[in-house]
Amino acid sequence: MAAVKINELHKSDLPWIVEIDESKCIQCGKCCAVCSFNSISPCVELRKKSANLSDSENTEKALVIKQNIGFENHCRGCGMCEAVCPNGAIKVIRNNDDMYAIRYRAEKGESLKRGGRSNLNTEGRTLDKIKIGRISQMTDPSLDPLRHTFEIKTQLGRVLSADKLGFEVNGNKIVETKTLPPNRWIYPIIFADMSIGALSSRMWEAIAIATAYLNEKCGMPICMGTGEGGIPVNLLKSRYLKYMILQIASGHFGWNRIIETMPEMTEDPAGILIKIGQGAKPGDGGLLMANKVSKYVQEIRGVPKADLMSPPTHQGLYSIEESVQKMFLSMNAAFNFRVPVAIKVAASVTSVSVYNNLLRDPYNIVGGFFLDGFAGGTGAAHEISLNHTGHPITSKLRDCYLAAVHQGRQGEIPLFAGGGLGQTGSFAGDAFKLICLGANGVFSGRLLLQIAGCCGNDTEKCNACSTGNCPAGITAQKECLSKRLDVDKVAENIVNFMIATDTELRKLMASVGCSTLPVGRSDALITVDKHISKRLDIQYSI
Repeated sequence: MAAVKINELHKSDLPWIVEIDESKCIQCGKCCAVCSFNSISPCVELRKKSANLSDSENTEKALVIKQNIGFENHCRGCGMCEAVCPNGAIKVIRNNDDMYAIRYRAEKGESLKRGGRSNLNTEGRTLDKIKIGRISQMTDPSLDPLRHTFEIKTQLGRVLSADKLGFEVNGNKIVETKTLPPNRWIYPIIFADMSIGALSSRMWEAIAIATAYLNEKCGMPICMGTGEGGIPVNLLKSRYLKYMILQIASGHFGWNRIIETMPEMTEDPAGILIKIGQGAKPGDGGLLMANKVSKYVQEIRGVPKADLMSPPTHQGLYSIEESVQKMFLSMNAAFNFRVPVAIKVAASVTSVSVYNNLLRDPYNIVGGFFLDGFAGGTGAAHEISLNHTGHPITSKLRDCYLAAVHQGRQGEIPLFAGGGLGQTGSFAGDAFKLICLGANGVFSGRLLLQIAGCCGNDTEKCNACSTGNCPAGITAQKECLSKRLDVDKVAENIVNFMIATDTELRKLMASVGCSTLPVGRSDALITVDKHISKRLDIQYSI
């Protein structure tokens, strides 16, 4: 009798189990062909012809589809095999008793890495417990969302108080006595920074096309964050650069190409975003696995095919003051003080301290504060960071806004918030609530992936962005997988979604009687949760 190998990985240890109804399976092979993780494959089994016979001639070979068992090729539950099966013979089932995470660490001796969002949903969503309760009626009539004119724009760039404006009256003329900080009027929704490397080139291209179309055809001045790692040189030289927010993170990847191309730029970028941290993995630097460092990523970043890890902090910057003096000043000077420079941090208990210090910046350089909550996604991170670090976006956004109000300086450094927006289906509702809590605008990245057809979710379905084997071609670097993505269709869907979101924002603004963004209008919000009411200083209702 063979020994039972209890320490080997077993099918029951895996998070997803593939079940096949052999009575329906016609062995067409479509499920095996579409599986980007090689989690299932055809194999030959020996079977008895008759249950009553026992001799060796009573066996026959049968071709079947079986689930592969391994740490590298286990099923991620994407469901692509179910989608292509003509007879519905295959089914992917979530195994609630899986031991994969423990088995992986015990076998490999390293931290488990993956992409996506946190798999722990123990806290619940604060935004779902907040409603828009102040509706304008007879005393202050609501507006008509279809006929009224709305100004749905916000500022990116430092906004000086009246006493600091450099103007003098000279006769009948107003003369500018000193140069004002650079400023942009943009749409209050920003396509969050996701790099070429984290996304496939086709997905990144689709977002860029949608951004340009929304600006030039729809009159919606939406900006796109480039993410760390640089962008194609032909885009740097094009007129579309003015819609891009160039990101520089602690790895400084791709910035040598950007600096070399500066003399040939025909437009300035919309802004510069210095990433200190992000909500999905606060305290960690960037992480791009070697299997996602394709040839064009190597060319843009000027790196070999290897794991690309950014340090957790910008080297040489050890305080807020140094960051202002060195990084912000150098980035402003690089573009001759024409481009606003913002900072992105992970939401945490220290966020308010950083924001307070930036408000007191004597150079008036910092042009935006991007605050990223723990429900944000990432292309690759250690699972321990994804599931157990970070801070919800609502309370830290509110703290930063009230800190600015306490100084009488709200709006001077625009606040942008992100992290888990639209998780329950209503992106416009979440954005509006954050604006009422003090945000000048919001940013989202995972939403764009969902629009493109991402098959992952927040309960560990797929979440394999780090592997480069994305079954939808969204975060894949293999050409055969990325070609699954229809660039034009994805761009069209993003445009349509933003048009719908714009309509919904106008509807909400009209209901509360605001023709401009209700930044900080917390009186428009109510909650049935006493703790949320006290923490966010909004109305409580039974």
